[in-house]
Amino acid sequence: MIQPTPFLVDAAVLRAIRPMQFRDAERVAELHHAAMGNSLWARLGQPFLQQLYQAMVDSPWFIGFVYVEGEAVRGFLAGTVDTSKMYRDIARRRFMFLGPAAALGVLRAPAVIAKLVETARYFGVSGAEDVPGESLFCSFEPQLRGKRVSGHVNKVFFDELAARGHARVKITTETDNEGANRQLLSWGFKDAHRFVFYGKDMVTYVLDLVGHPRVDAVSRHPAI
Repeated sequence: MIQPTPFLVDAAVLRAIRPMQFRDAERVAELHHAAMGNSLWARLGQPFLQQLYQAMVDSPWFIGFVYVEGEAVRGFLAGTVDTSKMYRDIARRRFMFLGPAAALGVLRAPAVIAKLVETARYFGVSGAEDVPGESLFCSFEPQLRGKRVSGHVNKVFFDELAARGHARVKITTETDNEGANRQLLSWGFKDAHRFVFYGKDMVTYVLDLVGHPRVDAVSRHPAI
């Protein structure tokens, strides 16, 4: 197994990362749709994604960060301290906005109905139920590849989880997503569970945050 080394932080990149805000939802929805256009939430359309991110930002269970150059949001990471609690919270508080947006998405793409029904199975099949903290979505402009921006944003997210007392974090991805699998293994994530979802082979990875050479138990990000 790969043994991670300490993460070399670029102060300039770190300064360009801040917590996600309500006003970022439209741009974050665009980035999500561009990177994950075939995923369930993206197939419901950008208006739904915008409502989803507005709902998540308002949830106490949400943790999200954006990478900004000037006034332009060029990448983001969306996570949570507890996925099931966050989704229940936003469904209860924001259904009046999410429901109509999802209905319009279904009208445009009726085939997503079957996947919407299957979504309820996620918490029962994805494994690592004892790890509530999770990285859910991230997307960065292609021009940022190779500049270690995503690594910095992930570090800020992991630092924040550790600062809140979380010992572990999980991420789920497709088994054939070579880039994501390679990056997660380089951080020291362990393959915790395999399952099939939406007809795809999936893997849930878990990372131990305590004592990790790339994770600070007290976040030093100035905006947190």
